Amino acid sequence: MQRFFSQHLSKIWLTVIFAFLYLPLFFMVLFSFNSTRQDAVFTGFSWRWYEALGRDVKIVEGFWLSLQIAGLTGVLSAVLGTFAAFVLVRYHRFSGRTVFSGMVNAPLVMPEVVIGLSLLLLMVGVQRAVGWPERGLLTIVLGHTLLGLAYAMVVVQSRLLAFDKSLEEAAMDLGARPIQVFFLVTLPNIAQAIVAAFLLSFTLSFDDVVISEFLSGPGVNTLPQVIFGYARRGINPTIYAAASLLIATVSVGVIAYSVWVARDARRRARDAQTAAQSASANA
Repeated sequence: MQRFFSQHLSKIWLTVIFAFLYLPLFFMVLFSFNSTRQDAVFTGFSWRWYEALGRDVKIVEGFWLSLQIAGLTGVLSAVLGTFAAFVLVRYHRFSGRTVFSGMVNAPLVMPEVVIGLSLLLLMVGVQRAVGWPERGLLTIVLGHTLLGLAYAMVVVQSRLLAFDKSLEEAAMDLGARPIQVFFLVTLPNIAQAIVAAFLLSFTLSFDDVVISEFLSGPGVNTLPQVIFGYARRGINPTIYAAASLLIATVSVGVIAYSVWVARDARRRARDAQTAAQSASANA
Protein backbone atom coordinates (compact mmCIF):
# COMPACT_ATOMS: atom_id res chain seq x y z
CA MET A 1 0.00 0.00 0.00
CA GLN A 2 2.81 2.40 0.90
CA ARG A 3 4.54 1.64 -2.38
CA PHE A 4 1.32 2.27 -4.28
CA PHE A 5 0.87 5.70 -2.68
CA SER A 6 4.51 6.64 -3.27
CA GLN A 7 4.18 5.80 -6.96
CA HIS A 8 0.80 7.42 -7.55
CA LEU A 9 0.75 10.22 -4.98
CA SER A 10 1.09 12.95 -7.59
CA LYS A 11 -1.81 11.53 -9.65
CA ILE A 12 -4.01 11.15 -6.57
CA TRP A 13 -3.22 14.68 -5.42
CA LEU A 14 -3.93 16.07 -8.91
CA THR A 15 -7.26 14.21 -9.00
CA VAL A 16 -8.26 15.63 -5.60
CA ILE A 17 -7.40 19.17 -6.71
CA PHE A 18 -9.38 18.88 -9.95
CA ALA A 19 -12.32 17.35 -8.09
CA PHE A 20 -12.27 20.23 -5.58
CA LEU A 21 -12.24 22.78 -8.39
CA TYR A 22 -14.69 21.28 -10.86
CA LEU A 23 -17.17 19.13 -8.92
CA PRO A 24 -19.08 22.22 -7.70
CA LEU A 25 -19.40 23.38 -11.30
CA PHE A 26 -20.64 19.94 -12.34
CA PHE A 27 -23.33 19.90 -9.66
CA MET A 28 -24.40 23.43 -10.54
CA VAL A 29 -24.83 22.46 -14.20
CA LEU A 30 -26.67 19.30 -13.11
CA PHE A 31 -29.14 21.18 -10.90
CA SER A 32 -29.78 23.75 -13.62
CA PHE A 33 -31.77 20.91 -15.26
CA ASN A 34 -33.63 20.04 -12.05
CA SER A 35 -37.40 19.97 -12.36
CA THR A 36 -37.96 21.64 -8.97
CA ARG A 37 -36.34 24.41 -6.92
CA GLN A 38 -34.66 21.95 -4.56
CA ASP A 39 -30.91 22.33 -4.36
CA ALA A 40 -30.15 19.09 -2.54
CA VAL A 41 -32.18 16.47 -4.42
CA PHE A 42 -32.31 16.00 -8.18
CA THR A 43 -36.00 15.32 -8.83
CA GLY A 44 -35.94 14.99 -12.61
CA PHE A 45 -34.68 16.46 -15.87
CA SER A 46 -36.32 19.67 -17.10
CA TRP A 47 -35.63 22.74 -19.27
CA ARG A 48 -37.92 24.96 -17.19
CA TRP A 49 -35.13 27.11 -15.70
CA TYR A 50 -33.60 27.79 -19.10
CA GLU A 51 -37.03 28.80 -20.35
CA ALA A 52 -37.43 31.03 -17.29
CA LEU A 53 -34.00 32.49 -17.99
CA GLY A 54 -35.14 33.68 -21.41
CA ARG A 55 -38.11 35.45 -19.81
CA ASP A 56 -36.06 37.11 -17.05
CA VAL A 57 -35.60 40.68 -18.29
CA LYS A 58 -33.05 41.61 -15.61
CA ILE A 59 -30.71 38.75 -16.46
CA VAL A 60 -31.02 39.27 -20.23
CA GLU A 61 -30.37 43.01 -19.97
CA GLY A 62 -27.54 42.43 -17.50
CA PHE A 63 -25.96 39.91 -19.85
CA TRP A 64 -25.94 42.29 -22.83
CA LEU A 65 -24.65 45.13 -20.66
CA SER A 66 -21.86 42.92 -19.28
CA LEU A 67 -21.00 41.80 -22.82
CA GLN A 68 -20.68 45.40 -24.01
CA ILE A 69 -18.62 46.44 -20.99
CA ALA A 70 -16.34 43.40 -21.18
CA GLY A 71 -15.79 43.86 -24.93
CA LEU A 72 -14.84 47.52 -24.58
CA THR A 73 -12.70 46.77 -21.53
CA GLY A 74 -10.89 43.94 -23.29
CA VAL A 75 -10.01 46.09 -26.32
CA LEU A 76 -8.89 49.10 -24.26
CA SER A 77 -6.90 46.95 -21.81
CA ALA A 78 -5.16 45.01 -24.59
CA VAL A 79 -4.21 48.17 -26.51
CA LEU A 80 -3.08 50.20 -23.48
CA GLY A 81 -1.40 47.18 -21.89
CA THR A 82 0.55 46.51 -25.09
CA PHE A 83 1.86 50.06 -25.24
CA ALA A 84 2.68 50.06 -21.51
CA ALA A 85 4.56 46.76 -21.83
CA PHE A 86 6.42 48.02 -24.91
CA VAL A 87 7.53 51.15 -23.06
CA LEU A 88 8.72 49.24 -19.98
CA VAL A 89 10.58 46.57 -21.96
CA ARG A 90 12.18 48.67 -24.69
CA TYR A 91 12.89 51.93 -22.86
CA HIS A 92 14.89 51.16 -19.74
CA ARG A 93 15.74 54.75 -18.84
CA PHE A 94 13.34 57.67 -18.99
CA SER A 95 12.13 60.25 -16.52
CA GLY A 96 9.44 58.84 -14.24
CA ARG A 97 9.92 55.19 -15.25
CA THR A 98 9.75 53.93 -11.66
CA VAL A 99 6.57 55.90 -10.96
CA PHE A 100 5.01 54.75 -14.22
CA SER A 101 5.84 51.11 -13.54
CA GLY A 102 4.48 51.32 -10.00
CA MET A 103 1.21 52.94 -11.11
CA VAL A 104 0.64 50.37 -13.85
CA ASN A 105 1.31 47.44 -11.50
CA ALA A 106 -0.55 48.86 -8.48
CA PRO A 107 -3.98 47.37 -9.39
CA LEU A 108 -2.43 43.88 -9.28
CA VAL A 109 -1.86 44.08 -5.52
CA MET A 110 -4.50 46.59 -4.48
CA PRO A 111 -7.86 45.27 -3.13
CA GLU A 112 -10.74 45.81 -5.54
CA VAL A 113 -12.80 47.47 -2.84
CA VAL A 114 -10.08 50.15 -2.51
CA ILE A 115 -9.97 50.61 -6.29
CA GLY A 116 -13.76 50.85 -6.49
CA LEU A 117 -14.07 53.31 -3.61
CA SER A 118 -11.29 55.57 -4.90
CA LEU A 119 -12.76 55.58 -8.41
CA LEU A 120 -16.20 56.37 -6.99
CA LEU A 121 -14.81 59.40 -5.14
CA LEU A 122 -12.99 60.50 -8.31
CA MET A 123 -16.07 60.14 -10.53
CA VAL A 124 -18.30 61.98 -8.06
CA GLY A 125 -15.76 64.81 -7.77
CA VAL A 126 -15.40 65.13 -11.54
CA GLN A 127 -19.17 65.02 -12.04
CA ARG A 128 -19.71 67.80 -9.51
CA ALA A 129 -17.01 69.91 -11.15
CA VAL A 130 -17.93 69.52 -14.83
CA GLY A 131 -21.28 67.68 -14.74
CA TRP A 132 -19.89 64.59 -16.46
CA PRO A 133 -19.72 61.58 -16.53
CA GLU A 134 -22.91 60.07 -15.18
CA ARG A 135 -22.34 56.76 -13.44
CA GLY A 136 -23.18 53.94 -15.79
CA LEU A 137 -21.61 52.04 -18.67
CA LEU A 138 -18.76 54.53 -19.24
CA THR A 139 -17.65 54.71 -15.61
CA ILE A 140 -17.73 50.91 -15.27
CA VAL A 141 -15.63 50.53 -18.44
CA LEU A 142 -13.07 53.03 -17.11
CA GLY A 143 -12.87 51.21 -13.78
CA HIS A 144 -12.56 47.78 -15.37
CA THR A 145 -9.94 49.06 -17.81
CA LEU A 146 -7.81 50.28 -14.90
CA LEU A 147 -7.79 46.74 -13.53
CA GLY A 148 -7.53 44.89 -16.85
CA LEU A 149 -4.70 47.12 -18.06
CA ALA A 150 -2.39 45.82 -15.34
CA TYR A 151 -3.06 42.16 -16.18
CA ALA A 152 -2.81 42.75 -19.92
CA MET A 153 0.52 44.52 -19.47
CA VAL A 154 1.98 41.56 -17.57
CA VAL A 155 0.93 39.09 -20.29
CA VAL A 156 2.33 41.17 -23.17
CA GLN A 157 5.45 42.10 -21.21
CA SER A 158 6.37 38.46 -20.69
CA ARG A 159 6.14 37.87 -24.46
CA LEU A 160 8.20 40.93 -25.30
CA LEU A 161 10.94 39.86 -22.90
CA ALA A 162 11.26 36.57 -24.79
CA PHE A 163 11.03 38.22 -28.21
CA ASP A 164 14.08 37.96 -30.48
CA LYS A 165 15.19 41.52 -31.20
CA SER A 166 17.34 40.37 -34.10
CA LEU A 167 14.16 40.14 -36.21
CA GLU A 168 13.53 43.84 -35.72
CA GLU A 169 17.18 44.67 -36.34
CA ALA A 170 17.12 42.69 -39.59
CA ALA A 171 14.00 44.54 -40.74
CA MET A 172 15.62 47.91 -39.98
CA ASP A 173 18.80 46.87 -41.82
CA LEU A 174 16.60 46.18 -44.85
CA GLY A 175 15.28 49.74 -44.73
CA ALA A 176 12.09 49.44 -42.68
CA ARG A 177 11.21 52.41 -40.53
CA PRO A 178 10.49 51.93 -36.78
CA ILE A 179 6.72 52.24 -37.26
CA GLN A 180 6.85 49.63 -40.04
CA VAL A 181 8.96 47.34 -37.89
CA PHE A 182 6.40 47.54 -35.09
CA PHE A 183 3.35 46.78 -37.24
CA LEU A 184 4.96 44.31 -39.68
CA VAL A 185 7.39 42.43 -37.43
CA THR A 186 6.78 43.01 -33.72
CA LEU A 187 2.98 43.05 -33.68
CA PRO A 188 2.46 39.77 -35.61
CA ASN A 189 4.92 38.00 -33.32
CA ILE A 190 3.19 39.12 -30.12
CA ALA A 191 -0.34 38.71 -31.48
CA GLN A 192 -1.00 35.61 -29.37
CA ALA A 193 -0.04 37.47 -26.19
CA ILE A 194 -2.32 40.38 -27.14
CA VAL A 195 -5.23 37.99 -27.74
CA ALA A 196 -4.52 36.32 -24.39
CA ALA A 197 -4.45 39.76 -22.73
CA PHE A 198 -7.80 40.59 -24.33
CA LEU A 199 -9.38 37.34 -23.16
CA LEU A 200 -8.04 37.78 -19.63
CA SER A 201 -9.27 41.38 -19.41
CA PHE A 202 -12.61 40.38 -20.93
CA THR A 203 -13.05 37.64 -18.33
CA LEU A 204 -12.06 39.87 -15.42
CA SER A 205 -14.50 42.55 -16.54
CA PHE A 206 -17.36 40.15 -17.23
CA ASP A 207 -16.91 38.54 -13.81
CA ASP A 208 -16.40 41.69 -11.73
CA VAL A 209 -18.87 42.64 -9.00
CA VAL A 210 -17.00 44.91 -6.58
CA ILE A 211 -15.93 47.69 -8.95
CA SER A 212 -19.26 47.50 -10.79
CA GLU A 213 -21.15 47.99 -7.52
CA PHE A 214 -19.27 51.22 -6.84
CA LEU A 215 -19.42 52.66 -10.37
CA SER A 216 -22.86 51.59 -11.64
CA GLY A 217 -25.74 54.03 -11.61
CA PRO A 218 -29.50 53.63 -11.09
CA GLY A 219 -30.94 51.01 -13.41
CA VAL A 220 -27.49 49.93 -14.63
CA ASN A 221 -26.72 46.41 -13.41
CA THR A 222 -24.29 43.96 -14.94
CA LEU A 223 -25.00 40.23 -15.00
CA PRO A 224 -22.78 39.46 -11.95
CA GLN A 225 -24.63 42.19 -10.03
CA VAL A 226 -28.00 40.70 -10.97
CA ILE A 227 -26.87 37.18 -10.00
CA PHE A 228 -25.42 38.47 -6.71
CA GLY A 229 -28.69 40.25 -5.95
CA TYR A 230 -30.69 37.09 -6.64
CA ALA A 231 -28.33 34.99 -4.49
CA ARG A 232 -28.82 37.29 -1.50
CA ARG A 233 -32.58 36.70 -1.64
CA GLY A 234 -32.32 32.91 -1.77
CA ILE A 235 -31.65 30.07 -4.15
CA ASN A 236 -32.98 30.61 -7.66
CA PRO A 237 -32.30 27.82 -10.18
CA THR A 238 -32.42 30.42 -12.95
CA ILE A 239 -29.00 31.50 -11.70
CA TYR A 240 -27.75 27.95 -12.24
CA ALA A 241 -28.97 28.08 -15.84
CA ALA A 242 -27.28 31.44 -16.46
CA ALA A 243 -24.01 30.26 -14.92
CA SER A 244 -24.13 27.03 -16.94
CA LEU A 245 -24.47 28.98 -20.18
CA LEU A 246 -21.53 31.15 -19.16
CA ILE A 247 -19.43 28.06 -18.43
CA ALA A 248 -20.30 26.63 -21.85
CA THR A 249 -19.44 29.92 -23.59
CA VAL A 250 -16.11 30.28 -21.79
CA SER A 251 -15.24 26.64 -22.51
CA VAL A 252 -15.88 27.12 -26.23
CA GLY A 253 -13.76 30.29 -26.22
CA VAL A 254 -10.87 28.61 -24.42
CA ILE A 255 -10.97 25.58 -26.73
CA ALA A 256 -11.08 27.81 -29.83
CA TYR A 257 -8.12 29.86 -28.58
CA SER A 258 -6.14 26.72 -27.76
CA VAL A 259 -6.78 25.28 -31.22
CA TRP A 260 -5.71 28.56 -32.84
CA VAL A 261 -2.50 28.69 -30.79
CA ALA A 262 -1.68 25.06 -31.59
CA ARG A 263 -2.25 25.57 -35.32
CA ASP A 264 -0.14 28.73 -35.31
CA ALA A 265 2.67 26.91 -33.49
CA ARG A 266 2.59 24.08 -36.05
CA ARG A 267 2.63 26.62 -38.90
CA ARG A 268 5.64 28.39 -37.44
CA ALA A 269 7.43 25.07 -36.98
CA ARG A 270 6.75 24.14 -40.63
CA ASP A 271 7.97 27.56 -41.82
CA ALA A 272 11.15 27.25 -39.74
CA GLN A 273 11.78 23.74 -41.07
CA THR A 274 11.22 24.89 -44.66
CA ALA A 275 13.59 27.81 -44.20
CA ALA A 276 16.23 25.54 -42.69
CA GLN A 277 15.90 23.09 -45.60
CA SER A 278 16.17 25.93 -48.12
CA ALA A 279 19.27 27.29 -46.41
CA SER A 280 20.93 23.88 -46.35
CA ALA A 281 20.06 23.32 -50.01
CA ASN A 282 21.55 26.67 -51.05
CA ALA A 283 24.67 25.97 -49.03
